[in-house]
Amino acid sequence: MAEQTVTAEGREIAERVGRFVREVVVPYERDSRWGAHGPSPEMVEEMRGQARAAGVMTPHIPQGGRHLSHRDTAIVLEAAGFSPLGPVAVNVAAPDEGNMYLLGRVATAEQKAHFLQPLLEGRVRSAFLMTEPAEDNGAGSDPSMLRTAAERDGDHWVISGRKCLTSGLLGARVGIVMARTGDAATMFLVDLPDPAIRIEHVPDTLDSTLPGAHPSSRIDRLRVPASAVLGEVGQGFRYAQVRLSPARLTHCMRWLGACERAQQIACDYAVRRHAFGKPLVDHEGVGFKLAENRIALQQCRLMIDWCAGVLDSGAAGTTESSMAKVAVSEALFRVADNCVQVMGGTGVTGDTIVEQVFREVRAFRIYDGPTEVHLWSLAKRIKKETLGRQHP
Repeated sequence: MAEQTVTAEGREIAERVGRFVREVVVPYERDSRWGAHGPSPEMVEEMRGQARAAGVMTPHIPQGGRHLSHRDTAIVLEAAGFSPLGPVAVNVAAPDEGNMYLLGRVATAEQKAHFLQPLLEGRVRSAFLMTEPAEDNGAGSDPSMLRTAAERDGDHWVISGRKCLTSGLLGARVGIVMARTGDAATMFLVDLPDPAIRIEHVPDTLDSTLPGAHPSSRIDRLRVPASAVLGEVGQGFRYAQVRLSPARLTHCMRWLGACERAQQIACDYAVRRHAFGKPLVDHEGVGFKLAENRIALQQCRLMIDWCAGVLDSGAAGTTESSMAKVAVSEALFRVADNCVQVMGGTGVTGDTIVEQVFREVRAFRIYDGPTEVHLWSLAKRIKKETLGRQHP
């Protein structure tokens, strides 16, 4: 198969998205409607209305539902990530972006019309209900521990269980519920809100960009028709991997854009701020941090491009996306930390977006699989490959 490259179309879309985020979205960062649990519904709709008018709504899936290549998507989402609010404004934020990707590949025509189309238009939000409370010993990084169960009842399924840390659940209109069906798992599409899904707790978290917070909920005999099954019964774990490999990478794309922004702010500060007789940037302890950041950002970009190329080839990219997620999340955390350090007291205030980016990237090291889980999985693969290798 011929190697995929970034296209002229991708570059043009990325340029338009970047310009929109810089000129329209960045001013919203001072909007009082952006609170501890994300921007308000009114603020989200206001930003998205401007995105529609500018022709940058859901830019990675142009009219007709054709998805850009992963390499093109990378530069578009990096441009959107220049502001933490950018992905929300142009409808490329998690969990909606990953859910749209999954529905586009697995859903029936009827399901796409009912659930996917409103998501593509940015008129509703979605939630992916898989993670379960630790006190229940439920599914987290290990999805095989899934405790929420679905039982067949004639032409319907009845689902019961508890979920937690469900990003965007408050105000979501589309739900994808993962439940155990016998020895396997199945995904179900649900219209939200539903009285059978009751919010139990809304925790405060490090991150505060995504609307809808990260609530815990109880599912009490949720009754759905057989037509609510996403894909095939018993294939939930497989579909989770269809969603997760690209979703891990799109997280990397978005936060690369945010950390590029933080680097720009820190560089500007270091050039203008003087101490001990010269600009901060001329002190090696400061200048070297910014130089290391420049290297790390380029390494992240290359890692993303490599993994995107693997996905564009048609491969599942499970191992490659794990590698990229670890490398990029850890590197970007160091970049954000360096930016805070370079800016000193200003870096820990809300006077710039740097402090926000630092907190958000810290959370990135955990969601879609903590670094340690990915390293453990990679180590198991290394062991298997090494033991299976023929030695002379």
